[in-house]
Amino acid sequence: MTFVELKLLHAFNAWASNRVFDAVGQMPEADVTRDMKTSHGSIHATLVHMVGAEKMWLSRWLGTPDRSFLSTAEVPTLADVRAGWERVGFETAKFIGTMNDRKLQETFTMTTAKGESFVHTYGQAFQHVVDHGTYHRGQVVAMMRQLGGVPPSTGLIVFYRETTRT
Repeated sequence: MTFVELKLLHAFNAWASNRVFDAVGQMPEADVTRDMKTSHGSIHATLVHMVGAEKMWLSRWLGTPDRSFLSTAEVPTLADVRAGWERVGFETAKFIGTMNDRKLQETFTMTTAKGESFVHTYGQAFQHVVDHGTYHRGQVVAMMRQLGGVPPSTGLIVFYRETTRT
């Protein structure tokens, strides 16, 4: 992974998640919080998990690991979750500004919430964060469809097509 690819993936991740937040924001709150029997239950809880995971990874990269999970009680409304997402995105962008091709290949040691330690390159970890977000955005899209909503397109090729035009 190169620094240019890192910036592109960060832009894609932000673009896709913002599209999901915009679409979910048009839904009735009862639908957003309805338990859909998925990994995290509701659309709201899935978005909380996404934001919390990105916050956790950022803390690992910054060397100030936070192994606590973000809870729906901490961000009870969609507006609260989105504000958290925007904070994490801004801080991640600042961190990315400190990176370069060489730094992306460097390793760091992280410890999971279960206490397991792993060594990853920064590039691998960032690719995982984007992959994780893509997975859960897909879950949100599926829940939106089940509830009769019209989800946004969040595919990487759509991002390329739209951002190439601008």
